[in-house]
Amino acid sequence: MPFLSLHTPIGELSLAEEQGFIVSLDWGWGSIQDPSPVLEETKKQLIAYFKGELREFDVPLKPQGSSYRQKVWKALQSIPFGETRSYKDIASVAGGSPRSVGGANARNPIPILIPCHRVVSYQGLGGYSGGDGIETKKYLLNLERHFSFVP
Repeated sequence: MPFLSLHTPIGELSLAEEQGFIVSLDWGWGSIQDPSPVLEETKKQLIAYFKGELREFDVPLKPQGSSYRQKVWKALQSIPFGETRSYKDIASVAGGSPRSVGGANARNPIPILIPCHRVVSYQGLGGYSGGDGIETKKYLLNLERHFSFVP
């Protein structure tokens, strides 16, 4: 399986590809670097995203998970750049409860590209299991808010 890592403002990220699809994005630098065209394109798009030059990713994704999690992750991909939705909002689209949406978010194998950071609770930001947790979520939301007002 091809892997590629990159440096970002939220730390080192590693991408994995399987048969032309991105299947995971993890924090940390991978010990194996085996780039492929789709990994190189994804890296390019992530760099542009962090510079505020890209608002929507256009790479093939294939997250592995239950049919329910697939529905949640599809709903997450419909949240526009710079906007948020509540766990309850996502549950109304994908089914289940706000708690089950939170569980699916926590198991999202391709964060950022599948923007689970855009889901918040009515009482605050909710949780985030990637990077440095809630600080990483705050960073991503602030980045998008800042660049959503830039033409």
